[in-house]
Amino acid sequence: MFVSYKWLQEYVDLSGISAAELADKITLSGIEVDSVEKKSEGLKGVVIGHVLECEQHPNADKLNKCLVDIGQEAPVQIICGAPNVGKDQKVAVATVGAVLPGNFKIKRAKLRGEESHGMICSLQELGIESKLVAKEYATGIFNFPEDAVVGEDALAALGLDDEILELDLTPNRSDAMSMIGVAYEVAAILGREVKWPQVNVSESTEKASDYISVKVEAPKDNPLYIAKVVKGVKIGPSPLWMQTRLMNAGIRPHNNVVDITNYILLEYGQPLHAFDYDRLGSKDLVIRRANDGEKMKTLDETERTLSSDHLVITNGKDPVALAGVMGGANSEVVEDTTTVIIEAAYFNGAVVRKASKDHGLRSESSARFEKGVDPERVRLAGERAAELMAEYAGGMVLEGSVEFNEIRMEPAVISITLDKINTSIGTTISSQEIVDIFNALQFDVKVEGETFIVTIPTRRGDITIEADLVEEVARLYGYDNIPSTLPVGTPTAGALTDYQQKRRVVRHTLEGAGLYQATTYSLTSPEKAAQFTTEKRDSITLAMPMSEERSQLRLSIIPQLLEVVKYNNARQMDSVALYEIGSTFLKKDDNELPEEIEYVAGAITGLWEANPWQGEKKPVDFYVAKGIIEAVFEAIGVLDGVEYRQAMIPNMHPGRTAEVLLHGEVIGFIGQVHPSTQKDYDIKETYVFELSFKALAEANVAPIAYQMIPRFPSVTRDIALVVDKDKEAGQLQQIIIEAGGDLLKEIHLFDLYEGEHMEEGKKSLAFSLKYFDPARTLTDEDITKAHDKVLEAVKEKAGAVLRG
Repeated sequence: MFVSYKWLQEYVDLSGISAAELADKITLSGIEVDSVEKKSEGLKGVVIGHVLECEQHPNADKLNKCLVDIGQEAPVQIICGAPNVGKDQKVAVATVGAVLPGNFKIKRAKLRGEESHGMICSLQELGIESKLVAKEYATGIFNFPEDAVVGEDALAALGLDDEILELDLTPNRSDAMSMIGVAYEVAAILGREVKWPQVNVSESTEKASDYISVKVEAPKDNPLYIAKVVKGVKIGPSPLWMQTRLMNAGIRPHNNVVDITNYILLEYGQPLHAFDYDRLGSKDLVIRRANDGEKMKTLDETERTLSSDHLVITNGKDPVALAGVMGGANSEVVEDTTTVIIEAAYFNGAVVRKASKDHGLRSESSARFEKGVDPERVRLAGERAAELMAEYAGGMVLEGSVEFNEIRMEPAVISITLDKINTSIGTTISSQEIVDIFNALQFDVKVEGETFIVTIPTRRGDITIEADLVEEVARLYGYDNIPSTLPVGTPTAGALTDYQQKRRVVRHTLEGAGLYQATTYSLTSPEKAAQFTTEKRDSITLAMPMSEERSQLRLSIIPQLLEVVKYNNARQMDSVALYEIGSTFLKKDDNELPEEIEYVAGAITGLWEANPWQGEKKPVDFYVAKGIIEAVFEAIGVLDGVEYRQAMIPNMHPGRTAEVLLHGEVIGFIGQVHPSTQKDYDIKETYVFELSFKALAEANVAPIAYQMIPRFPSVTRDIALVVDKDKEAGQLQQIIIEAGGDLLKEIHLFDLYEGEHMEEGKKSLAFSLKYFDPARTLTDEDITKAHDKVLEAVKEKAGAVLRG
């Protein structure tokens, strides 16, 4: 909402307060003022001139040589290229030394051999936006009225010396979408009175009811409709002061009748519409819902297809306006209009919003109806418009008005106590101060003990409950006057719990390894709910699912991650690495809430490393996924307690899947998705893992212990053991660790051989063992003794023999 500082002074006394100061006070009272702009800031030297003579430039076809009186001792010669310049016009002249927008300075010049002492300006050259300039002056200079005084400041005459406050209104403050509404707000802030425009309409003896009738067939959508008739109007430009106020408010001037309806919209906040009576085609105005498929052409010359959701004004047969949004082209006020019908109505905001949205027509009128207009101003706005049309369009207002009135809107009455107000705000405001605030807002208030009974005027439809009254008191009392207090209690430093800290560590570790975090639905389909589940429980079905695809609570995160992989693969993203930390839901008894367990899951596919220059490509495999989760285990300190065991899990590859155990308890799995499942998801070879984050976070972790760097050398022995093919390397490794004793510090598998030189049904597993003692140098006897124990143990417990 653009508010003219000078215009506002007509409704409230602003003496002693500048526009900038007023903006600060309005902002502190709860309505933010985005900016205060003086249009003529930095401009100077522009006056009103009178073109005494105008002839074509002797050396240029598109230039004119003008002799212009600018109020000085002698007229000056100005060369002008505007196509509409002519003799006897009053125009804006930038004199020599003037400064225009963009710091453009006017100097004496010679154009095609003729001197030019200034510049005849268009409105655009004075800083007014093209979209706000009346169409007749859109491509040329602006002509002032005949009574304009030569030599006076043209910027002042055009209202450019005004200061414009831009209010950033919240949707609930529709009352401030008018000059009078803003005046009420300012008057309350400053403790001053609001001055309403004086309306004195002189009416003829002819009656409006003899010319028009009103019938409303949709009273819920249109409970109040008032029509006034003005005869004998002469269409022409509106007065300059009205045009400048409209332009400052962001509205383009058209003609006196249309400009008056727009002026009233800004002044009262009440949208009006003017119909050409003679083009209406009937004496009847019928307001009804449109018929499905009915068509009408609006003022923008666009044919609209209507539906029964839209409210229209008709001539008894055809639509002549889309109610509250835009008029029809068939009843538009044009140059030869002589009789005008003024529509002042209250339309239901929801109906106007529906029509505005359906047709993409967002107007100043629809915006106000959508947010709600004051029903008390409807009649006043119509009377004010009729008076202005009589004064500035030469019309005669017919006696009375024709109306339909079934509106029932009573002022809201709210009771609130002194204690409620002070407790809510944290103040000790006295009863009299609160009464003064309500009086400043022009709310009728009665005091019964410590209870205030407040009657809210209909202009403030945003106030409906006690909390709204508390807000009004707080903002008028002054937010900066409310005492500042600190919370009572013992302050504590904020910190993450151990569980939260581990979640953060896991997230950072996975992201550092190159995985992207995903957030997927907890809801899935019955088929996917059963996939990748290690817990043998039924899934939970929603009572009112949004769709069949989102009808079950998930038992595993992996199906959702595979959907994300599929989505990315379909968009040429072949290498994808994702993780999610989220909940799965396990069913308990029918009358109990499900058990919610947090898991960390991941899905990886495509290339893990790609170095095109070196020609290196490393696709994702089981060991890449295993390395990622081992980095997680190491980050939270549980790596020493982790084991892997081959497993058969639904939807997982039978030979490339392992259970993950922590201190002997299964906490999840890792492996490749089964080829048939990959085909169902339309993805390539993909590796996944899913681990109970709850188990990881709650695992006992030994405190960090530091050891001295060994001062004595270690000894490494490699052994190749021949075992049955079905013997697991992890089982052998565990036997070696138990038998190796304190001297065995490291062990790792480095080779698997099942070639032609190996006995049928056998395989060779090669381990590297490192021995050392931090307190001394080991002798051959020490190492042999420990190593023999290892060999004896693997032979007895696993049937392993050394490979020859």
